[in-house]
Amino acid sequence: MRCPFCGSQDSQVKDSRPAEDGGAIRRRRICPDCNGRFTTFERVQLRDLMVVKKSGRRVPFEREKLARSVHTAMRKRPVDPERAERMISGIVRQLESSGETDVPSELVGRLVMDALRHLDDVAYVRFASVYRDFREAKDFASVIEELKSDPIAASDDDRA
Repeated sequence: MRCPFCGSQDSQVKDSRPAEDGGAIRRRRICPDCNGRFTTFERVQLRDLMVVKKSGRRVPFEREKLARSVHTAMRKRPVDPERAERMISGIVRQLESSGETDVPSELVGRLVMDALRHLDDVAYVRFASVYRDFREAKDFASVIEELKSDPIAASDDDRA
């Protein structure tokens, strides 16, 4: 595995264990060249998914891109990182088990929105602002009103 710090190809595994959701192997690694420490995850990939964009363009599904967008929405929120990983793994499992190779980007967005709605209201609003392409403050207000009228997100006690 290439070191993300110095680019060396010679990293060593120091510890391996199942990730909390059981869907991956978590490996702690160290680079002998720069002594950098980093974590990698090894996961089963059931099929190669293609995301069909609104324009009709097909691009390979990237779990990392999904994770980045979720983590961006959850930045500085009191959500346990393991819980976020379980959520991301659940979304990927849903997509892979759908039986379809081509997945509309709208479906990916809806699955993320639904999962975030149950996890954290602020992350939900943040993600919605990008996914629904908010242009004005009233767009935020309408989503917040929607949350007020139908609150389903987990309480703060459930997040830790």
